[in-house]
Amino acid sequence: MGGRLDYRSSVTSSVHLRRVGIGLEIATLAWNVVGVVLLGFLAYRSASVALLGFGLDSLIEIGASTVVIWELTGSSEQRQKIGLRLIGWAFVLLAAYLLVQSAVALLSGHHATPLVGGIGWTALTAVVMFMLAWGKWVVGRRLENPVLLTEGRVTLIDGILATSVLAGILLDFTLGWWWADPIAGLVIVFYAAREAAHIFRDDVQGGSSSV
Repeated sequence: MGGRLDYRSSVTSSVHLRRVGIGLEIATLAWNVVGVVLLGFLAYRSASVALLGFGLDSLIEIGASTVVIWELTGSSEQRQKIGLRLIGWAFVLLAAYLLVQSAVALLSGHHATPLVGGIGWTALTAVVMFMLAWGKWVVGRRLENPVLLTEGRVTLIDGILATSVLAGILLDFTLGWWWADPIAGLVIVFYAAREAAHIFRDDVQGGSSSV
């Protein structure tokens, strides 16, 4: 009898955690939908490579959140593998785009026009993304769900990128260091490339061990 109660309690807890995980992803999705529109406008007004890259990161985060919501509605191993691969390719695209855009801006001496709106949004986004990343880490650990944990790292990187973009805009705004804007875009390239390599390495090792 006690075993049945423990099993039911475990199932109930798992269902609750999945709902919390989906809620975190919906919150991330909603925030980034607003962010894509706002950052697109701010990037156009300021001609900022960093804000443009941040907007692209928000777009990729929308895709990653959609993948996790899809995965959390079913728990098959195949869904987890597909979800992880899609997130991995999102990292690759983000790193490649930011590398090219930042390099072009540095080589051409591109000068952005820092805006107060960009400073405010990136500062607020950094706080929100770090909080969401922490929540996904807690829920992902309890569920032992690799897709939610991996997407939580995407959200963490989003927060790191927001912080680096904020620093770049502030340096440009206060000191006139124009090169700080594209340098801020390069900061995320390292993290994105590392996460993509981690995902694909684990995927290959998992595939080899299953053979």
